[in-house]
Amino acid sequence: MTEKHFRTVLVAVLGAMAWLSPLSAATAPQSSSGLHTINAGTPQGLQDLFTPGPEALPLVSAHRGGAGPGFPENCLATFAQTLRHCWAMLEIDPRYTKDGQLVLNHDPTLDRTTSGTGRVADYTLAELKELRLKDRSGQLTEHRITTLDEALTWAQGKAILVLDKKEMPIPDVVRKIEEHHAEAYVMVMAYSFEDIKQCHALNQNIMMEVMVGDGQRLAAFDQTGVPWRNVIAFVGHTPPQEAGLCARIHAKGARCLAGTSRNIDLRFLKGQAVRMASLEPDYRALLQMGVDVIETDIPREVGPLLYANQPVPASKAKYFHK
Repeated sequence: MTEKHFRTVLVAVLGAMAWLSPLSAATAPQSSSGLHTINAGTPQGLQDLFTPGPEALPLVSAHRGGAGPGFPENCLATFAQTLRHCWAMLEIDPRYTKDGQLVLNHDPTLDRTTSGTGRVADYTLAELKELRLKDRSGQLTEHRITTLDEALTWAQGKAILVLDKKEMPIPDVVRKIEEHHAEAYVMVMAYSFEDIKQCHALNQNIMMEVMVGDGQRLAAFDQTGVPWRNVIAFVGHTPPQEAGLCARIHAKGARCLAGTSRNIDLRFLKGQAVRMASLEPDYRALLQMGVDVIETDIPREVGPLLYANQPVPASKAKYFHK
């Protein structure tokens, strides 16, 4: 190799390394080796995956992706770390930047979750990418803010995302899902019946997480005309108060989800329960009430606790891989 040729190659290599900034590195293809992946394949496959049946799904929902020591909320590295331990849906929180881009951050402000201060909406994407994310204990990490586009690209073929849309209007959510052809692996968290009806009218292939905490909400959802196969029903952050609510939802054709981030999880996170095993009866009590999926802040602990020895149902096995 001549000296001139060597210099040409060196310049090209250094240029490529410079281009691989935190933004481009986050969007680079990542291997799914060693992960518990879920691939529904089509929107109809996603609906089939959540069609009620006699067998339980070995699946939790990771609230904000499932943060932990060294792993911040709403972060690609955290998503992968969660899927190394269990099959999980990943609940995430998109917010608008000053220049109209979408990044993942639960709070409207940056102080708790990043090295920055102030409102997410007051910074451009480039400015936000300069910040470092904090883990659950508030320690700074080397991880950077994730964009919604990066999350959607990363999840295709390996994970189910649930978008807690925050201030995003439903038409914007639908457009972003369609832009990525993500109907087979993205759900929308729809809080109002107006949002539910609008989302379904815009794209009938999109599944939603809807709030059905009692019989009155169940009857009201029936009036929307949206098929139950298009939803998973969130029955609350506390055990369902109405006997038989989950059974009624199952009979309609949907599965049920309940949250434990505000109660059972806290006993572990605050050190009130020294061993996760001591909390197992409380989590299993929800399953016995008919809850199909538990949304938790500690999916890497709860998933293996509940499902380490549970096989994937034969009728759903084609969707689960590891």
